[in-house]
Amino acid sequence: MYSRLIISFISAALIVSSGFAQDKNQPMVDELVSKNVEAKGGAEALHALQSLRLSGKMLVQQGQIQLAYLQNKKRPDEVRTESSLQGMTQIEAYDGKEGWKVSPFFGRKDPERMSADDVKTLIEDAEIDGPLVDWKTKGSKVEYLGTEDVEGTLAHKVKVMRKNGDVNFVYLDPDHFLEIRVLTQRVRHGAYEEVETDLGDYEKAAGVFVPTSIESGRKGAPDKERIIIDKVEANVPVDDAIFHFPTAK
Repeated sequence: MYSRLIISFISAALIVSSGFAQDKNQPMVDELVSKNVEAKGGAEALHALQSLRLSGKMLVQQGQIQLAYLQNKKRPDEVRTESSLQGMTQIEAYDGKEGWKVSPFFGRKDPERMSADDVKTLIEDAEIDGPLVDWKTKGSKVEYLGTEDVEGTLAHKVKVMRKNGDVNFVYLDPDHFLEIRVLTQRVRHGAYEEVETDLGDYEKAAGVFVPTSIESGRKGAPDKERIIIDKVEANVPVDDAIFHFPTAK
């Protein structure tokens, strides 16, 4: 009886302590998210941005291969990315419900539906605002983890736990409060993976700052793909049909 009372007391104390830590943490989270929103152009400009077209180039194999790159995003959660080389175009698209792809570089020229695990990356790609903006509406949980060195910058580190189980560690520049790195942890096809994405060279479009330098790959991998955006177009007309799985004519 005595030991059970002690255990119950300790458990209750830990719960109270945890709740107090979260409450203490919340003002810092709110402040950083607010600064991130303002740094990107403000809530009004962000919500007014309904579509985004990014065109440029993708560099792979340490820059030895260059592909033409085109990405269209449209609210609320549609995205289509095209990478082209020598007359062949790889496509990955998500229409808010299902994802599909065309992989000619792997000998697959017909569209194929993507698995739920593979679609996770497209759901994140579809976000025009990033993981912090409207995080409550998205069903995420956010926690401030202090600061951490990112390539010589003491960045603010924010943990975003998504409702699908994926975790983003978002690193914000301490001066401008824009994302400079996002580390994503997820389980895909039964295997744990960490993907590191560095963001930079922000440019303004329709009042919103958008990264035009994106370097992404598995954490610690020497060869990451690099995307350089040459042109940013905001609120351009986008036909919903390009996001949907192609139907046979």
